Amino acid sequence: MADIGRFNKLQIIKQAGFGLYLDGGEDGEILLPNRYVPKDQPTEVGDWLRVFVYFDSEDRIIATTVRPRAQVGEFANLKVVARNQVGLFLDWGLPKDVLLPFAELKKPLEEGQYCVAYLYLDKHTSRVLATTRLDRYLDKTPARYKVGDAVNLLLVERTDLGYKAIINSEHWGLLHRNEAFRPVRLGRKEQGYIREIRPDGKINLSLQPVGGQAADLLQQQILERLHANDGQLALSDRSSPEAISDAFSVSKSNFKKAIGGLLKKGLILIHPDRIELSRGDED
Repeated sequence: MADIGRFNKLQIIKQAGFGLYLDGGEDGEILLPNRYVPKDQPTEVGDWLRVFVYFDSEDRIIATTVRPRAQVGEFANLKVVARNQVGLFLDWGLPKDVLLPFAELKKPLEEGQYCVAYLYLDKHTSRVLATTRLDRYLDKTPARYKVGDAVNLLLVERTDLGYKAIINSEHWGLLHRNEAFRPVRLGRKEQGYIREIRPDGKINLSLQPVGGQAADLLQQQILERLHANDGQLALSDRSSPEAISDAFSVSKSNFKKAIGGLLKKGLILIHPDRIELSRGDED
């Protein structure tokens, strides 16, 4: 039986003028239309292909080699492209859009807007559906992250404190506004870090490494950039947060701490419009 809404490895059992038929087990023969047949690998009877299986617009199980924006069991930022009396339709990268039933809608959405949705298989119809009620699909058990761990983030929702984000497709976390030192966009995937795990289990996030090791790394990066630029760099503690973020992908606060530490070590000099290597560190 094929795994609907996900990639499957299926065997070719028959060739036809309009495509290949794959062995879907209890689901019978599954058509892979010619336009999706790969040109760079064997496609004879008996060969195996990795294909995505779903229901087409005529409610037939069909296969494709196109990668959708998400599979069943995954979160993704999808665009609303249509609506009817049942719900909204989201573009997930396949010819047939995925349905987001009104009952699965957390807040109103209009055509052209984007939303972070979770894809699931409806147990009654075996159709792929979307939901924006994300809580039920996130892990409620205590997270086992450590402060400083690098994690994958999906920014979902703006709050009074900052931005709610899904961590590694498993847990909620919060990126406080003062940690968003550069522009962030909802629905975007980001590299992030665990900044704090609170006693109540809630997780605070950062877009930059945290702790002493991160400070040492930033200082090393600054020194390397100085050596590569004839000992000078047109950034200082008076530079804009945007200029600092563009150069090092860190906040102005962390940059000031780093160059302050280098100044105390006697490795650099700080001027209003630049920093430069001290003469003792030019060699």
